[in-house]
Amino acid sequence: MNGPCTAPARTVRRRALVIGGGTAGMLAAAALRGAVDEVLVVEADELPDGPLPRKGLPQARHAHMLWSGGVRAAEAVLPGITARWLAAGANRIPTPTGMVALTSQGWLRRWDRETHFVLGCSRDLLDSVVRDHVLGAEGVTVLQRTRVEGLTGSASRVTGVRVRGADGRETVLEADFVVDASGRASRAQRHLESLGVRPAPERSLDLGLVYATRVFRAPEGAEGFPIVSVQSDPRSGRPGQSASILPVEGGRWIVTQTGTRAGAPTGDAEGFAAFPRGLRHPVVGEIISRLEPLTGVSLSRSTRNTRRYFERVRDWPERFVVLGDALAAFNPLYGHGMSVAAQTAAVLREEAGLRGVDAPGLARRVQRAMAKPVGAAWELAMGQDVFYPEVQGGAPGLRDRVLARYVDRLVRTSCGRFSMVEDLTDVTSLQAPLTSLVRPRVLLGAVRGPRYPPLSGPPLTARELALVGGGRG
Repeated sequence: MNGPCTAPARTVRRRALVIGGGTAGMLAAAALRGAVDEVLVVEADELPDGPLPRKGLPQARHAHMLWSGGVRAAEAVLPGITARWLAAGANRIPTPTGMVALTSQGWLRRWDRETHFVLGCSRDLLDSVVRDHVLGAEGVTVLQRTRVEGLTGSASRVTGVRVRGADGRETVLEADFVVDASGRASRAQRHLESLGVRPAPERSLDLGLVYATRVFRAPEGAEGFPIVSVQSDPRSGRPGQSASILPVEGGRWIVTQTGTRAGAPTGDAEGFAAFPRGLRHPVVGEIISRLEPLTGVSLSRSTRNTRRYFERVRDWPERFVVLGDALAAFNPLYGHGMSVAAQTAAVLREEAGLRGVDAPGLARRVQRAMAKPVGAAWELAMGQDVFYPEVQGGAPGLRDRVLARYVDRLVRTSCGRFSMVEDLTDVTSLQAPLTSLVRPRVLLGAVRGPRYPPLSGPPLTARELALVGGGRG
């Protein structure tokens, strides 16, 4: 006689929902993939098929660098992503050997030892490789042309989102975990307030920075050409103006110019050619005068520094996290936005994988842990930007001035001492905290100063000068 039949237990499926289909959102989806059964990415726009411009991301046309600290974080979230970027055409550019840079304190030497690296490619390519990798995996889907109108749940726990589709109809999507990665335009503060969550402290610093970018055809045989940049001096009392050349995929160079209030570049071709010739050194202007332009000039003005201190909200709701530019948006000049997005996604992956998305206090723990990489990049940006004239949102205090003088000393030393390059780049690549600059070794290097005298001009090799038609030394 057979015993009683027992119905099999129903498998509980957990679903995570990510607001935003950009790089930060895709990395968040990848971070959660192992902790839930399915991840749904909700994107307001239609995502392109391949490395093409994405609506709602005008800054994508400008030069983007992913520092080695960000590359390693992305690799932790998406194993194999670095090889995919390189296979798609991205350049791995070693620092300082692959950089010709005029800092606020002089020209950097191109030492023959690599300390760190940056990934050089168009933002369209970087985004598309991540998107294809994430959406090609089982368990991740995207809902496009759908806008998130609000969060559901209560002040103690988020249970999903209210969305409005392209047809105008509103529906509720339930989720066991929700991540806001919707970028600078995030409405997380407003959505949380509607649930009764107290608003997070917020700080913003606006330089009035304008970006102008044009893409040029690289000279024949220019593989391995360095990044070329002329930076501004925030403490000169003059508007901040800079220009850079970034070699990217497809035999192209992205040339980006920036200027703060009273020093902004223009959107016309004549002004674009003239602007870099008036900088602290005309090398960028001289190089591009011999290049063939492939595009017109693109302008962007959405460049303010904004940080939302969600980690300070005492009664943070369960099952909800904010990351990427929705958490902190930086002046793009420093190339830290994407790296921080990758590092915050890596934090999410580690915590969610270790504890599970339904662990009590997980969201608060994650939000607090994310404050570490965000804070490092924030201190770097604020320590420079607060000194520019006509900045809105703050003025330098005594701490800022003392720190700035010390950093100037470190940068000046790095122009003639290799060990200081290592220590400084550990910080600028977001692989070490700002506090590492007060270690005994660094303090001793600052006291000793540069070992070699300053360079008189850009350290381009004879081959590189020949490629770009000479140029001033």
